[in-house]
Amino acid sequence: MYLNELFSQKKAVVSFEIFPPKLTSSIDVIYDTIDALAPLRPDYISVTYGAGGSTTKTTVEIASIITNKYNINSLAHLTCFNSTQREIDEVLTDLANKNVRNILALRGDVPRDFEGDAGKKREYKYASNLTQYINDNYNFCLGGACYPEGHPECPNLDKDVENLKRKVKAGVSFLITQLFFDNEAFYRFKEKVDKLDIKAPIQAGIMPITNRKQIERIVELTNAKIPPKLIRILDKFEHNKEAIKDAGIAYATEQIIELLANDIDGIHIYTMNRPQVAKDLVRNLESLLYAVN
Repeated sequence: MYLNELFSQKKAVVSFEIFPPKLTSSIDVIYDTIDALAPLRPDYISVTYGAGGSTTKTTVEIASIITNKYNINSLAHLTCFNSTQREIDEVLTDLANKNVRNILALRGDVPRDFEGDAGKKREYKYASNLTQYINDNYNFCLGGACYPEGHPECPNLDKDVENLKRKVKAGVSFLITQLFFDNEAFYRFKEKVDKLDIKAPIQAGIMPITNRKQIERIVELTNAKIPPKLIRILDKFEHNKEAIKDAGIAYATEQIIELLANDIDGIHIYTMNRPQVAKDLVRNLESLLYAVN
């Protein structure tokens, strides 16, 4: 199924994100994760793409497994930073041949050793370039990323939302936010999106926190802010593994309940390949998800 059809059928789409195993591990280890997530009946499962396309073949294979073995809609991430048109075409052809119909079109992170554009012309400088190319030449449903607190490389949120409108105009059918921990930041972002008349449905990206080091790494990479309420939780429970996990799930549950009450288009749960965390979260929300849909 093309995922844009889901958003027209359901009031709140619920999805999970997983990542491929390390290159030194067998792809078979991912089966345990999918086996545990499948009974939760997600609307789709997305599969991330390694830095610089390092997990290209594995990402495609896992997305294919989700679609063809588990009969669950899949969303394959695809990044384009430093990729050639030939490389992109190879991935797109492989996805189409494996019956994967949905792609999250991303620029991707800048490699640590990147020295600028001197000496090499990048064929896809922005995610909107990749989106336009796929939309013009293939028959995929395209999703895009958005940043409630602004992209780390963008000077301000207003400019970032203008860039987002360009991406939607290029062919993105729905959007998934970077994770955030303050719903007020999402609401402010949504007001700016509505003001520019961006019509694509937006799923809120939520990650249940299970340890303090995890959240510190995330904040460093994403531009997400930690609200005082969450800081107090971390300060109180960070040295108790079970307590911080339970508190993180409770915090994420509270976030999602409020978002659902405000008619969010959907929830995208960053599972970090920890199915039990997703299970606990969905169990807390089961009756609410049934009620809104």
